[in-house]
Amino acid sequence: MVRAGAVGTHLPASGWDIFGDLRKMNKRQLYYQVLNFAMIVSSALMIWKGLIVLTGSESPIVVVLSGSMEPAFHRGDLLFLTNFREDPIRAGEIVVFKVEGRDIPIVHRVIKVHEKGNGDIKFLTKGDNNEVDDRGLYKEGQNWLEKKDVVGRARGMLFWL
Repeated sequence: MVRAGAVGTHLPASGWDIFGDLRKMNKRQLYYQVLNFAMIVSSALMIWKGLIVLTGSESPIVVVLSGSMEPAFHRGDLLFLTNFREDPIRAGEIVVFKVEGRDIPIVHRVIKVHEKGNGDIKFLTKGDNNEVDDRGLYKEGQNWLEKKDVVGRARGMLFWL
C-alpha cells in the first residue's frame, strides 16, 4: 500500500501523464498522433470557413452572453446567423451587430426601420428585456445602425435546459 506523502514513495501515474505516454511512443507513432491532431484542427477550420461562405456572416455561430434578450434567448444559447446583403432588414428581426469601439457583438431586436428614398436603410435596436432602446450603446453621436454594422441575423438557435 502506498501512502500519500510518505518519503521515498511515488503515487501511481494517472491516465493524464501525457509526456510519459509520448516518451513511450516510437517516432512513427508520434508522427501519426501529430498528424491526427493536425487533421482534426484543419477539418474544424475548413468547416468554419465553409460556414462563413455559406451564410455570408463573418461569425455564423454566436453565443448569447447577456440576459438582455430574455425570454427569447438566455445566456449560453447558440444562435445560427446568416447575413445576405440583399435581404432587407425589417422591424421585429433579431440581429447581431458590432458597434465601433466595442469588441463583443450584441444580439438585439430591430424595433424601428428608417428607409430613405435612395435605398439606404437605418434601424434602431433594443433588447427584449431592456427598458430603453440601444442608442446608449452605439458610438457617441450615432442614433441609428446601418447594414455595415450587422454581423448577421438570427435564423436558428440551440438552447440549453
